[in-house]
Amino acid sequence: MSLKRLDVAPRLSQAVVANGFVTTAGVVPDDATQDVVGQTRQVLAKIEDLLTRAGTDKSKLVSATIYLPALADFAGMNSVWDAWVLPGQAPARACVIAQLVNPAWRVEIQVTAAI
Repeated sequence: MSLKRLDVAPRLSQAVVANGFVTTAGVVPDDATQDVVGQTRQVLAKIEDLLTRAGTDKSKLVSATIYLPALADFAGMNSVWDAWVLPGQAPARACVIAQLVNPAWRVEIQVTAAI
């Protein structure tokens, strides 16, 4: 089995391509001063870039796990998510309320897509 790793760091790779799929690490915003809408836009743009570099795109999303630190962020995140996901091609999805490593982060998203 061949593996392709993108943006390898000591603890993780931002994405790994294997067996016809790409899985991302949890993707977080770069600018944590923005609200959940702005942070979600940042995260989804980073995910699109990773998917493109892995040889796929958001039309081939299989699953997504979204982490939010507060239920109050759910509607704002969904407003961006709903506009980003292609109609009729939404992946299986879970959304979890969880404490994120950086208290300023309002969202973290991990996805898997087919190649």
